[in-house]
Amino acid sequence: MQDAVWHQAAPVVYTLFAWWFSTGVILYLVGMPRATHKWTMTAATLMLIASLAAVALTAGDTGHAAVYVAFTAALGVWAWQEVAFLLGYVTGARRQPCPEQAQGWQRARLALQTVLHHEIALLILGGLLAVLTWRQPNQAALATYAILWVMRQSAKLNLFLGVRNLNERFLPSHLAYLASYFRRRPMNALFPLSVLVSSVAAVWWWRAALGGGLTAAAEAAAVLSATLLTLGLLEHWFMVLPLPSHALWNWGLRSRA
Repeated sequence: MQDAVWHQAAPVVYTLFAWWFSTGVILYLVGMPRATHKWTMTAATLMLIASLAAVALTAGDTGHAAVYVAFTAALGVWAWQEVAFLLGYVTGARRQPCPEQAQGWQRARLALQTVLHHEIALLILGGLLAVLTWRQPNQAALATYAILWVMRQSAKLNLFLGVRNLNERFLPSHLAYLASYFRRRPMNALFPLSVLVSSVAAVWWWRAALGGGLTAAAEAAAVLSATLLTLGLLEHWFMVLPLPSHALWNWGLRSRA
């Protein structure tokens, strides 16, 4: 009984730690002096290559360890685009604040121009993972990346439409102009739908993960995905609740002092 509980709890603990720690490390690195950024980007690119190789090597392996390696590798792929974006290397053609008079579709078009290269990079990386895992039994890496991508797109749209907490302090100074494309409002019309769909998906995933009938590796993969989706849902609530969620990563922001 204790072994069964641990097998279910271990992926939850691992995902929580990876989510919290990797976010803090990225915030710390991108907040360091500009002279260090090229080295950070070089290290991130080497990590990307290693992560893609790990995905390819584990795609045909349905073992317990292979699931964790594929999950971690997908986080490495995701981390590369986070670093590339926050360092300002892969953002968009537009690097100016939003004009005060811009409204509606014009504002949306300008906002897209600020992140278009980043969005293209996200699709390319997702496509690479799809190719590497095509018709392979271990889909943990692709599932991980897909969850991160969907939840991030939802978060971006909600920031654009307006939420209470913009967390603009997470943006380094050279990307401060992006905050002008956000709106501070108690909530927007998309937010309830985002939370509803995410909640339904999370419940379905948890039921599939804990419903029995899965191998230990398949159960671990499902719990890793379910936990990651739940954390994405939690991040959505962080945007509207009057909570100092940024305090979770104050240690990562110290490099900007």
